[in-house]
Order: sequence, then structure tokens, then C-alpha cells
Amino acid sequence: MSLLTNLSPQQLRRAAELKEEIQSLGKEFNQLLGFPTQLAVTAAPKKRRKMSAAAKAKISVAAKARWAKVKGTQVSAKPALKAKRKMSATARQKISVAAKARWAKIKAGK
Repeated sequence: MSLLTNLSPQQLRRAAELKEEIQSLGKEFNQLLGFPTQLAVTAAPKKRRKMSAAAKAKISVAAKARWAKVKGTQVSAKPALKAKRKMSATARQKISVAAKARWAKIKAGK
């Protein structure tokens, strides 16, 4: 930065002119070689990572244990997780029969 403060206004104008000239020559060079004048830089969208409920629970328990250690209290070792709901065999069978009927109707229409 000290270099810029020591320059006179005329020198600064000349430096700006030279910079513009370099940029225009760069564009002309790229056009001669067939490159686009401005390269489109598009970043790929970031994928969001999904964490399971069990992983979140483990992290929560570990964090609570760390804070308990700092505070000098105790925390229960495992959180109570809800049991997963299970579908009965008859309900699964009904869904399967309905799906097969839908597919048969679609295939018959072709």
C-alpha cells in the first residue's frame, strides 16, 4: 500500500490506463485463440448432509455429558428413543395387492 501512497495522480492515472490496456489485450488474445472472453464460473451446488436421528441423539448425549463434566453434575447415559412403528403383515399384503393392481392396469393400457 505504501507504493500507491507515494505515487502522483498522473502516475496513478497512467497505471490505471496500463491496467485497462492489459485487460483489453487479454480479451483480444482470448478471442484470437477462440476462448470465451469471460469464463463462466459456476460452483456446483453443495450437497446437504443428512444426519440420522440416532446420530443426533448420540451427539446430544455426548454434548450433555461434556457439559455435565464441566458443571460437576451427572447425565443419563442414553436417551429414551421411541420404538419404530411396524406395519402388520395384513396391511403390507393389502398394499402389495393394490400396487399390483395399479401396475396391471397401467400395463394393460399400453
